Amino acid sequence: MNRTFFAALTLTLVLGLSLPAWAGSLKINGSTTVLPIAQKVAEAYMKENPAVSISISGGGSSNGLKALIDGNTDIADASRFIKDKEIELAVDNGRYPVPFAIAYDSIVPIVHPSNKVNDLSIEQLRDIYMGKITNWKDVGGDDRPIVVISRDSSSGTFETWAEKVMHKERVFAGAQMTPSAGAADQAVAKNKYAIAYNGIGYLNKAVKGLAVNGVQGSKETTLNGQYPISRPLFMFTNGWPSGETADFIRYVLHPAHGQKAVAATGYVPLY
Repeated sequence: MNRTFFAALTLTLVLGLSLPAWAGSLKINGSTTVLPIAQKVAEAYMKENPAVSISISGGGSSNGLKALIDGNTDIADASRFIKDKEIELAVDNGRYPVPFAIAYDSIVPIVHPSNKVNDLSIEQLRDIYMGKITNWKDVGGDDRPIVVISRDSSSGTFETWAEKVMHKERVFAGAQMTPSAGAADQAVAKNKYAIAYNGIGYLNKAVKGLAVNGVQGSKETTLNGQYPISRPLFMFTNGWPSGETADFIRYVLHPAHGQKAVAATGYVPLY
């Protein structure tokens, strides 16, 4: 997806959504990758608009979009674009999801900080997750079995990984599945021989992010397209937003408000 197009479109939306704040409540549901952004922005928004109450929950991109389709949330967070079958279900339910790109992200393979490995190719990552490479010594590490940790299928991160790393090959049955980005981080932090993957905003001192094809995931390599596993992050609304929903989306997209929160959470702002 063209990053310049998204930035230009977003700025247009910011200017076009200049609506007054409405006292009320908002419900946000979906991606655990987008969750830190939603929480950070909501905290700042409610501080400026104390009459507004915002409830936020994770559960994965698929669950967030399902909640939007079923009419159970105002905003669906998603770390992937909506699927054709989800659009069909939405239209059948009289709902019309509208996407707003709110940030950029890179999916980074993570290992324990003591792991000797610093760089893996896309092919090596695919072979590890297919169960073809099973020992760290085969990729420059210690002679120890690789503990493979994957996100579950409701995760947009899982689906991006499946597309850009697995090339639609299946993750082997021996992989441990985790329900959230936080759980993946914790699993790797506790196991010296584990590997998982997470959005760039979840990198911390308890885990080590690996380079992919010799390129480290960063703000610069995400924006210039050098890092091979990058993507936009989204918030979806039911139809063109109005009222409190519109005001919140405008706030998320604003360079001086929501986009500062995006940067503070470790993700990559649009501008």
